[in-house]
Amino acid sequence: MATIYIPYGTTEGQTAKIAEYISDVLQAHGHNVETADIKQSGDTIPDGYDAIIVGASVHMGKHEDYVRDFVRKNSTVLKHLPSALFSVSLAAHGDTENAESYVEKFEGETGWRPAQVGLFGGALLYTQYGFLKRHVMKKIASDKGTLDTDTSQDYVYTEWDGVKRFAEDFLDRL
Repeated sequence: MATIYIPYGTTEGQTAKIAEYISDVLQAHGHNVETADIKQSGDTIPDGYDAIIVGASVHMGKHEDYVRDFVRKNSTVLKHLPSALFSVSLAAHGDTENAESYVEKFEGETGWRPAQVGLFGGALLYTQYGFLKRHVMKKIASDKGTLDTDTSQDYVYTEWDGVKRFAEDFLDRL
């Protein structure tokens, strides 16, 4: 039984939901897991963990700066413990090449090359956006050729089976 830490950065909450789902999968396999929003938990990995899974969302073509800073600060721990990264973006839903380029840029900025990377689709949460953001996101979605532009509803692109496989593959590597 391992003790696993899942620090994550989230802007609209989908990355937090994915982190909690990964935690549930790992706990169902008998492991101790703690998730932590990096904004609230601080920028240091606490002692006592056997493995780390970092989660980060992409906005405006890049991962959150504070997640990048967290990884840089904790690079020694991340390089010595079994670790993985999951990246959440709209690009991961149908534009894998772009989603992979976001991770490559993140790896270049942080110097951390995780042994395992998961690319998960995020969500368009139109009903939770303010007026301006709702229309900007609708324009982006429209420009990408999606039909998901009805702003009276939300669209979740996370493939939960893929998230489960990612978590179980991580355990197999432990």
